[in-house]
Amino acid sequence: MSRFIQLHLLTAYPPANLNRDDQGSPKTAKMGGYDRLRVSSQCLKRTWRTSDLFQSAMSKHLGIRTKLLGLDIYNQLIAGGTKEKDAKEWTKAIAGIFGALKKAENNKPLADIEIEQLVHVSPAEQQAIQLLVEKLITEQRAPGLDELKLLRLSEQAVDIALFGRMLASSPGFNIEAACQVAHAISVHSVVIEDDYFTAVDDLNNGLEDMGAAHIGETRFAAGLFYSYICINRELLVKNLDGNEALANKAIRALTEAAVKVAPEGKQNSFASRAYASYVLAEKGNQQPRSLSIAYLKPINHRENEDFIADSIAAIIKQKDSFDKVYGACADERSELNVLKEEGTLAELLDFVGQ
Repeated sequence: MSRFIQLHLLTAYPPANLNRDDQGSPKTAKMGGYDRLRVSSQCLKRTWRTSDLFQSAMSKHLGIRTKLLGLDIYNQLIAGGTKEKDAKEWTKAIAGIFGALKKAENNKPLADIEIEQLVHVSPAEQQAIQLLVEKLITEQRAPGLDELKLLRLSEQAVDIALFGRMLASSPGFNIEAACQVAHAISVHSVVIEDDYFTAVDDLNNGLEDMGAAHIGETRFAAGLFYSYICINRELLVKNLDGNEALANKAIRALTEAAVKVAPEGKQNSFASRAYASYVLAEKGNQQPRSLSIAYLKPINHRENEDFIADSIAAIIKQKDSFDKVYGACADERSELNVLKEEGTLAELLDFVGQ
């Protein structure tokens, strides 16, 4: 079994605002001295794991990422006839196992049953919580210390096994991520543009006021992005209690999502959905490496030349150069090249998922 699976993708997006910064502008980064468009790894991972495609494929093996675990427990206890004071105390005991709770707020009476930081809860942990809550409702008593051992290292959710989990208050139940995702970066330099727009009131006949009912501005840019994903298959199998079949299914689902699912930022305004135009998948036990250096010098469109073809040629040349200097950097490879109509998604998924 190959230890590492590496995915290199080139995906072109039309004018869009896929991932915004705190000012509402598309995220950027300096690379090779030039401004590039960027989509954060956090955005990509959430896009893929919450996609219909991934959710459908892994439906029974996904966790919940939330700060509101305590509120859900409290509402169940109240609905089951537990007194308010008892429900709050018991909720704190249970939710507190998953992380430090917030301090009480005068204007928010249930603030102190919320967890301070997002926590990823596996299906096995959710089931353990549910069984305990039902027991407390039936017996109308506080939970015992042994009953509060709700955290699980085994029976992990696929998304936790892939992307990891950190519990500051219970580090023994941390899960090391088996999947590393780089920030996607445009292979060329960019200039962020502004879209000035207006909206017209349908009931305004224009006899008194010819002006627009709304004026706005949004920022956008178009780009061809390089994305890199590295999956430690051995660690993923370990995180999933040795279940190789489930690990392979997860890798297939993640790969298909990465190839086909676009970030959802401003989709209604730009309809910027896209499939990858090129994918290089690699398997082997060699030390992984990104091929982003292929674009340290930005790809520039020149007359009578093909922008995507140049970008594909650059990544292939970089891969070959690494192989020539360091020796084979992978044992097996599979390519999907839409430009040349070579390879298929089915072949790619079979390659990574076995």
